Order: sequence, then C-alpha cells, then structure tokens
Amino acid sequence: MSDRLPPLPTLRAFEAVVRLGSVSRAAETLGRTHGAVSKQIRALQDHAGVAFFEKAGTGLRPTSAGTQLAAAVGQAFAALSQAYEAVAPPARTPSVHVACSATFATRWLAPHLGGFARAHPQIRVRLSMTSAREMRHETDADLIVLWDWLGYPEADRTRAIRLGDAAFVPVAAPGYPARIDASGVLSAPCRIVHEHTSRAWDLWARRAGRAVAAASVMAFPHSHLCIEAATAGLGVALVEVRLVERDLGDGRLVALGAPVSFDEGFAAIPHGARPLSPPARLFVDWLAAELGPPPALA
Repeated sequence: MSDRLPPLPTLRAFEAVVRLGSVSRAAETLGRTHGAVSKQIRALQDHAGVAFFEKAGTGLRPTSAGTQLAAAVGQAFAALSQAYEAVAPPARTPSVHVACSATFATRWLAPHLGGFARAHPQIRVRLSMTSAREMRHETDADLIVLWDWLGYPEADRTRAIRLGDAAFVPVAAPGYPARIDASGVLSAPCRIVHEHTSRAWDLWARRAGRAVAAASVMAFPHSHLCIEAATAGLGVALVEVRLVERDLGDGRLVALGAPVSFDEGFAAIPHGARPLSPPARLFVDWLAAELGPPPALA
C-alpha cells in the first residue's frame, strides 16, 4: 500500500495550498518558490491521475477529490505532529510562538512577560509582531492573540479560546475640542480610525448607546499610530483601555466616557494543523489570568 503513496513534499505543498487558498501563500509559508510549489502540485495530480484544484477568482479551491484528500492529509499531519511532540520535547527547549499586533506586543504583552518567564523559566516565548490584516495570514504561530476574532473564518472562530473582556474607550489629547453632549453624542472635529478594525467604532457606538459626529476621518494601519495621532492632538481615537492605561495615568491622553466591553473579548486562536502543545496551553492559561478584567479608569 505504501508503494502507492506520493512523495511527502507533494502532500506538504498540497496541504498548504488547501489551507491558505493560494500557491503564493503556500510558497511563502513553506519557504519555497511559487514555481517549486506549483511543480509539487502538478506532480501530485499526475501521480493520482485526478485534478485536486480549480480556479476560484485569483486563488484556488479544492475539487471534490481535493476536499476528500485534504481531510485525510490534515488528519495524518495532525497525528504526525502530535506523535512528534510526544517524543521530541526531551531533546529540545520547549517553546511557544505567539503572533499578535505590534501595539499589543509592545504596550502590554512584553511588559508582562516577565511574570510568565518567572513562572515557567523552561519555556521560551517567541513573539511575532504584525498588523491586524497580516494576522489573518499568519500560519506558523502556535497562537494568534487578538480581539477582532469574530471577523475570522468559521474554522478559526471554532478553535478560538476566549481569554477575557476587551474594553474600548475614546481618547484625545488634553484640551482637544471633543465632548459628549447632554444627548449622548460624541462630537469632535476628527475621528481616528484603524484601517483594518474600523468596525470598532460601530461596536462602541452600539454598546455605549451613543452617536458619533465628526467633521472628518483620519485612518492609520496600526493602533500605535492611532494612539500617537490622538496624543498629538489630531483627533479622537478608539483604543483598548489596556493599551493606553499609562498614557491616561500620565495625562498625555484623556478618556471621553467610561470603557465599553465588546462581546468577543480577547481570544487566542491555536494553529489549525497541529494540537495545542503543553507550553502553548500554559501560555493561554497564564494570559487569561494576567489579562484579568479591564482596568477601571479614575
């Protein structure tokens, strides 16, 4: 039976293309060229004598045969990964690879990591700092930590592990002409928006029961740029309260109202093709305890 099996590299390329939906993303993940991955897919299809993919817009989707094979290959790789993890840890330092936004990493996670290191000195933590848009394509991390996980595909939402509440608050520089009037409307000359999580303002308005009136909108691709723009007096930004706790305490920013919790909260999404490792589980448990409830503002 093993004589009929295709070469393992062709199956690895096939699994990556199915999971990521394109040859280019699979090539980047596997550290191969686009041509090399395409060649592996052709070799696999020639070996089987059937087509496993068809065009879908600018990407690829599996045919019925591809879907059937993908289920078996995914289970096989998961079993191999689990077996390898069972025998490999004694030979290497246990580690956990965590992907999150650069703002969350620098403003909250990194300053708190000392607690995890003291509790688990044997585990090495590797951080990948990325943007909200790029996290959707992160394929190597054991865990992706984020708040906007309800916008992810269903398979990711099903795996997500909720860590705690995420609470957002509008902030501005002291003296900036923004206010909440008697009718509950937040008025400001400019509203600052995160380009890839712009629905946060809509969620806040709905949960806070307020309307937002701004003459203009300014958008940035990273939360830290939104925060710095607000600090510079360019407008009102909506941010998770933990990320600006120090700025509020130092008086660099002022809060416009109380923080409002969002339904989804923070979550960790485990890797889709391998089981949660013991170090990753310890990190998830520590992170949930460390996040705790959102800080109350004075």
